Amino acid sequence: MFTPSWELASPAEALVSKLKEVPEAKAPSPSISRQVSIETDRVSKDFIEFLKTYNKAGQEIYKQCKLFLDTMHRKRELSVEEQSEYAQSLYQNVADKLQTRWKVPPEKVEKVMDQVEKYIMTRLYKYVFCPETTEDEKKDLAVQRRIRALHWVTPQMLCVPVNEEIPEVSDVVVKAITDIIEMDSKRVPRDKLACITSCSKHIFNAIRTTKAEPASADDFLPTLIYIVLKGNPPRLQSNIQYITRFCNPSRLMTGEDGYYFTNLCCAVAFIEKLDAQSLNLSQEDFDRYMSGQTSPKKQEPENWPANVCVGMRQMYRNLGLLSQLNERQERIVSEAKKLERDLIDWTDGITKEVQEIVEKYPLEIKAPNPALAAIDSENVENDKLPPPLQPQVYAG
Repeated sequence: MFTPSWELASPAEALVSKLKEVPEAKAPSPSISRQVSIETDRVSKDFIEFLKTYNKAGQEIYKQCKLFLDTMHRKRELSVEEQSEYAQSLYQNVADKLQTRWKVPPEKVEKVMDQVEKYIMTRLYKYVFCPETTEDEKKDLAVQRRIRALHWVTPQMLCVPVNEEIPEVSDVVVKAITDIIEMDSKRVPRDKLACITSCSKHIFNAIRTTKAEPASADDFLPTLIYIVLKGNPPRLQSNIQYITRFCNPSRLMTGEDGYYFTNLCCAVAFIEKLDAQSLNLSQEDFDRYMSGQTSPKKQEPENWPANVCVGMRQMYRNLGLLSQLNERQERIVSEAKKLERDLIDWTDGITKEVQEIVEKYPLEIKAPNPALAAIDSENVENDKLPPPLQPQVYAG
């Protein structure tokens, strides 16, 4: 691990001297300072009780951690990268002193470092988890939208060797999903890693139960990807970044926690870049599934396990019928749209033909002929006409 030159001095003095370069933030109001959560208070008491067994070494560790926290609270303008660097430096300095000055056995050093991490990160959590100065929240939303869009991905597409129709396997899968979701509720990086480890062990158990043989590493990663897709854990990227920045480095670089965490990072990267080729699908089918136009048909298993109940069998038959009805509906909608296009084309064709005829034989509208004058209408020359004939009576 890279160690700046200023860390060669006393750890507490080095941190303070380095942080003095940053302008001080406005001191929090007394009311905010008094708002200490029950969990934070309990962790502080447990930390003090734990350090009592280390006598003078415990006192110095507590002073160093307290000074670190006080300084970090007063220097809020630090970037998250700088905060991570100082936290990692504190871990390294405390571990070095435990091993070199106080000759603490390695197994006890690990326990002390776990307590140091728990103490400082419980207090710093709300300031350094998903800070506004980063794009963690934006990445969280992008991953969540991506996973929602991939809701149609089946275990068969990922070559997942897990049969959820077996009740024992289904229960274990639910536990794995619960663990990966519960990770977001933890405040200490080690506790978040514990959720990932527990989830991973449930996955291995599900594979082993399905295959009736020990699970391999090649089976683990596809199943972990499937669990992440099915669970869609909240703030996934923020949790990964938080663990990377503030976890005790020795835990990430060694042991099963580090192995499972690395696989989770690989699973998220795979989901972000997942395409048609990754699932052995044509690009056309992949685009249709992603757009929601259709969904892959769920295949009914050929050989049902003996312990699958009648209700489960009937449920899958009903799902098959619903899938067939869905396909029929899609065909009807497709034909209806085609008919609509044909009607529009026919209407446009008729309109065009009528227009051509009108242009070829234009309609001429002539003015009406003037009306004939009435016989008895007024005539200015009436005075020149002879008088009308008078009837005469003849004697017979």
